[in-house]
Amino acid sequence: MPDTPLVLGFDTSAAHCAAALLSGDKIIASALEPMAKGQAERLMVLCQELINDAGLTFGDLDAIGVGIGPGNFTGIRISVAAARGLALGLGVPAVGVSNFDTLRYGVAGPCACAVDARHDQVYLQIFGNAETNAPVLCDAATLPQFDGPLIGQTGQPAALPVAEAIARLAAERYLHTTERPAPLYLRAPDAAPARDAPPVILP
Repeated sequence: MPDTPLVLGFDTSAAHCAAALLSGDKIIASALEPMAKGQAERLMVLCQELINDAGLTFGDLDAIGVGIGPGNFTGIRISVAAARGLALGLGVPAVGVSNFDTLRYGVAGPCACAVDARHDQVYLQIFGNAETNAPVLCDAATLPQFDGPLIGQTGQPAALPVAEAIARLAAERYLHTTERPAPLYLRAPDAAPARDAPPVILP
C-alpha cells in the first residue's frame, strides 16, 4: 500500500457533477458544479481537469470512489459506469459509496441520513449505536422516530462535500473491497420514455 494513496472520488447522483482528488489524507483538488443534465458529457472532463491541475495522470491513481446513490436514476448509472470503466482500464479497485455514508461521514453516535427522493419523499437510513437499519423510502412529512440528529434534507448539512467524503471513504475501504460498484436503487426508475419516433428500418 502506498504511503500516500491517490484516490479519485466522484458523484452525479443528484443535480450536480462533483469530483475530488485525495492524496494521503489531504484533498488536493475538488469541484462541485450544479447541473440538471449533461453530467455524462462533463464528468470525465472534470476529472481530467482536476488531475491535470494537480500535475498528475490517471495512471497515478491507486483507487476510485463513486457515489452509488440513492438519487437520480440516470445520474447514478453515469457515475457507476464511469468508475467501472476506469477501474478496469487502470487496473485499480473501485469502491461504491452510498449517499447515506457520505452524509454520516464524521458523525459519532446515532443519526439518521435523509436524501431527497422528490415527490415529497426521502430516502432514509437510521444508524443506531448497536445496529444500522436498512434504507427505506418514506414521506418527508412523516419520518419515523429515531435517536440523534437528522443529516441532509431539512436537517443539518453534511460535514464534507459529497465527492470529498466519497474519496475519503474509498481510501479507507479500497484494500478490503472486492465487489464492483453497483447502483443503490430504492424504487423503480421514473424516467419517461423517449418521445422521438424510432428510426425507420429499411428493408
